[in-house]
Parts: sequence; structure tokens; C-alpha cells
Amino acid sequence: MNSFWDHPILIEPSCSKLAKSSVLAEQCIQEEENDGVVMSKLSLGSLNIFRSTVEVMLADGILTREEKRLIIKLASSLSLTNAQPGEIYLAIKEGRKSPKGDNISAKQALGIYTKVFEVAIVNASLSRDEFRVLAHLRSVFEIDDREHALIEDTLRDMVKEKFEDPNVMEKMLATLRDSVGLVGDIFDTVRKKTVDGGSS
Repeated sequence: MNSFWDHPILIEPSCSKLAKSSVLAEQCIQEEENDGVVMSKLSLGSLNIFRSTVEVMLADGILTREEKRLIIKLASSLSLTNAQPGEIYLAIKEGRKSPKGDNISAKQALGIYTKVFEVAIVNASLSRDEFRVLAHLRSVFEIDDREHALIEDTLRDMVKEKFEDPNVMEKMLATLRDSVGLVGDIFDTVRKKTVDGGSS
């Protein structure tokens, strides 16, 4: 995986990419529902989840170093092969469809989201764009407020165990609080747009 991520990742900027990625899940689910089967977003598969997340990151045409940290952790947590991230990127760049990937259970989704969120709070220099990625993952993984509160507790315990220095620990806990608030705000905004768009 490292050989792919070591190269600069550029793509034609597009204001529509964020919108397209946000409806990718809905389109795929709609195809299944047209066949008479009601599906959740988790049925998208690991590669579709990875692809939609990369598309969110590439909305401005480039993957930053901080975004790469998140997407590398996501690829690892989704158990992608070394070749698959590059294949997905090329499919995005060339406008081609890509394979669905393996199914993700609700339990796996919570674990994956927690791992990616941990990277975000440890690397506290993330921008609103990177937190938009976390909000996207929360939406795709269908993580509700109760589940997110449990994830916050897990991350809070992780910070207390990992950082012995009280000053560092307090800084990380503050970062966690700020991160949770920002992701929640973005998530609520995206959710409201989805509902409004669906009702129009």
C-alpha cells in the first residue's frame, strides 16, 4: 500500500464530487430496493465505502497529508489488499465503475469508524475537510447518537491509557471534544440536506 500512497494524488477538482459521493450510497441502495430488497448502506461493500470516502477527500482535487493518514487507516481497517486503493483511485480518475468489495457488518463498521477517528484526534492538525470525511463515514456506517456516545467513551479511555502526561492527556481530550462537536455538526447538516433533498 505504501508505494501507492507515497506518490502525490491529484485529480481534476470538481464541486460536484462531494454531492456525487454523498448520493452514491443512496443510488446503490435504490438499485437493490428496485429488486424488492430493502438494504442498508452497509450493504455497499468495503470497496464502495472506500471509494465514496476518497471521492469526498478529492472534492478539492488533492489528498492532503492529513487526509492520507485517514484514508490509509480506513484502507487497513477495511482489510483492503495493497493493490486495491490504487485500483479504486484509477477507477475514480477514469470515471469507471469499481467492484463492490466485501460486506461490512454493523459491528465491524463501529470498529472501523473508531480506528479512523482515533487517527484524527491523535493528529490534531486536521481541517474541516478531514472532519467532513468522518461525518461521511458516520453516515455510511449508520452510526446513531447512542452508538457515537459509546465510541466517544472508548476513545476517551484510549486517550487516558495512551498518554501518561496530564498536559498531553488534557490536550487530547479537548481535541476529542472539539472533534466530536465538529463531526456532529457536519453530520447533522448532511443528514438534513439528505432529508430535504429526498422530500423535494
